[in-house]
Amino acid sequence: MASPPPPPSLLLLFLTLVAATASSLTCTTQKLTDSKNNLYSNCLDLPALDSFLHWTHDPTNASLSVAFAAAPPNSGGWVSWGINPTAIGMQGAQVLAAYKADNGAVTVKTLDLKSYTAIVPGKLSFDVWDVRGEEVRGVIRIFATVKVPEKVESVNHVWQVGPSVTAGRIDRHDFGPSNMNSKGVLSFNGAQVGGGAVDPITIKKNIHGILNAVSWGVLFPLGVIVARYMRTFPSADPAWFYLHVGCQVSAYAIGVAGWGTGMKLGSESVGIQYRSHRYIGIALFCFATLQIFALFLRPVKDHKYRYIWNIYHHSVGYSIVILGIINIFRGFSILHPDQKWKSTYTAVLIALGAVALFLEVITWIVVLKRKSYKSTKTYDGYNNGQSREEPLNI
Repeated sequence: MASPPPPPSLLLLFLTLVAATASSLTCTTQKLTDSKNNLYSNCLDLPALDSFLHWTHDPTNASLSVAFAAAPPNSGGWVSWGINPTAIGMQGAQVLAAYKADNGAVTVKTLDLKSYTAIVPGKLSFDVWDVRGEEVRGVIRIFATVKVPEKVESVNHVWQVGPSVTAGRIDRHDFGPSNMNSKGVLSFNGAQVGGGAVDPITIKKNIHGILNAVSWGVLFPLGVIVARYMRTFPSADPAWFYLHVGCQVSAYAIGVAGWGTGMKLGSESVGIQYRSHRYIGIALFCFATLQIFALFLRPVKDHKYRYIWNIYHHSVGYSIVILGIINIFRGFSILHPDQKWKSTYTAVLIALGAVALFLEVITWIVVLKRKSYKSTKTYDGYNNGQSREEPLNI
């Protein structure tokens, strides 16, 4: 027999407790103190990984006292916080990483992140003291005071969580959106920015995405539309051919630039692999290069092998369009830009699709009308029985 549902009052009490617990997970409800038992002057709910930062900046001795709090993904995981003296992002950051050891104590280590795979334990590039760690109900806290440059108003900071520790060495963290966005600028003048600042790698990713969206995602499909539909009208010959070639050559040139930036990003992001996006990009580059060669190896219209070239040219062209659109949306899922950019590109695709559909209908009307004229023949006794076709004015 099924148990009766809980009374509304108990359900309301449960929901209230859940809401209270969720609302308690903010920096303002966490009263943390520094090594001198003083409350930190500022706190911030960091925008990624459900993390919190408390800090006090002392300009008299150019120091920054911090308390970082986050829950690792697993009970045997780790958390970290650090400062990048040279850029926004993980590479080059000087980090404090903490995890709960087998004896129950929290161990804090200092790490130099030379790259995503080269993590060097040891002394940081700046002084750090009063380092300690603690674990409270699954949340690990890192306390420290670091030396910052004099008269600075902000520092680049990073934070991260990882799933496990092996023989005292932290294992690789996930590379999800939250993990990749755990970086920002910590301002000391009251305009705190937990995230959203754009680092050089993100700028390169944006450039890479824009170049590829314009080339494979807009210009190349536009060139296909021009070739497929404009040549139906004799008055558009040879203008359609030059428009088609212009679109495809421009798309190839911009696409090669986008492909090059993608390869550069891959070489600079050691340890980060987007295999499907990378392989599709390489295939796109190869197919597009074949199309460029096809332009110079094109047989004349009445050549006996021209139909083979047509099959090859059309197959590769449509493959580029399909792969390009797929890879652009894969890029959106990797870069996670503002929704407006994805919506804008989707609107462009819908517009191109609507134009293609309209021209497809017009093309079939023209083709069927021509066939009807060809099938209607009149006999003229003065032209030796030859058929006479009425001209089709388009």
